[in-house]
Amino acid sequence: MKYFDYAATCPLDRDAADIFIKASTEYFGNSQSLHEAGSAAANLLESCRQEFARLLDVEEAGVYFTSGGSEGNYLGIMALLSAKRKNGRHIITGAAEHSSVYNLMKKLEGEGWEVTFLPMDEDGIIKIDTFIKAVRPETVLVSIQHGNPEIGTLQPIQNIAGYCRSNGILIHSDFVQSFGKISMNSLARSVDALSISGHKFYGPKGTGVAYVNPKLAWKPYIDGTVHEKGFRPGTVNVPGIAAMTAAAQKAHSLIKQEHDRLKELRTIFADTLTELKSPYTIFGSEGDEQLPGIVGMALKGVEGQFVLLECDRKEFAISTGTACHTGLLSPAKTMAAMGINGKEAKEFFRISFGRKTAASDVVELGKLLASISGRVAAV
Repeated sequence: MKYFDYAATCPLDRDAADIFIKASTEYFGNSQSLHEAGSAAANLLESCRQEFARLLDVEEAGVYFTSGGSEGNYLGIMALLSAKRKNGRHIITGAAEHSSVYNLMKKLEGEGWEVTFLPMDEDGIIKIDTFIKAVRPETVLVSIQHGNPEIGTLQPIQNIAGYCRSNGILIHSDFVQSFGKISMNSLARSVDALSISGHKFYGPKGTGVAYVNPKLAWKPYIDGTVHEKGFRPGTVNVPGIAAMTAAAQKAHSLIKQEHDRLKELRTIFADTLTELKSPYTIFGSEGDEQLPGIVGMALKGVEGQFVLLECDRKEFAISTGTACHTGLLSPAKTMAAMGINGKEAKEFFRISFGRKTAASDVVELGKLLASISGRVAAV
């Protein structure tokens, strides 16, 4: 099987796997326990916290370990709502947010909050003007995903965060797709809360990091919680966190190299399709507004589900959107957010590259897609 679904999940890095085994056998104590084994685990945990603070360029006191992006999104948003800076019950979010955010927003609507879902333009970007027009005096929270998981566009988070800061609005951002793929620089520090997920950058599943601005007086979602300073309940997964930290360090060290390589693969892929004169559309943007490793696209007149099945039959793994959306009859949320509906929206599918993606495999996949398109057109 030739794997083209890295945006859904990545294989565990071998070095990270070794760290996981070592930590599981040598640092197995509960980090809350007062004995020597517990202290050893706690020391390792705090070393990992310090490292993520460095990689994200944020204050260590605001770094919390979670079970992944979904939990980080949920708890981060609820923490900000408990610490809102002004009166009001209006929230702004994107129309193509991950299901963990979208479903929480729908739940909050049922509890009396007003939520505005912002559309994207034809390039998959939320325009600053669109965002500003949606802001009200009673707006207390904004939650905008940084990297779109279906077409790979990057939202102007720093600009949005700057406006929020000037207007007493707290901002959360889902960094799950972008962490480990682009430099964070001052990006993470510009928001009040964020989330990342270990398995998106070759760490173990079931691990993640949330950041909440330590200057905010947030309240625990579940009263009486003691782990992670009240951020979440449950024994902390120290071995998984240690492995995730090792994976994050490696991903961070390879950012420039991998970004350039994935950009080249994207060009090779598009050139293959162009040379074969296959009718297709690649959604998204370019340059600094695009993650090069995610290609959201459509073959004219061919349903994405059919493309997926045909690729699977030829042992190529692609997807029709985020894994959390798979199985739903509705098209990818990103298509609807861009104003693409009906039959055209159902043509969408996603290809995503990773460390083991070879240029020859990319060319072969391009030829296969052209073949699928040609066969359907001939019927």
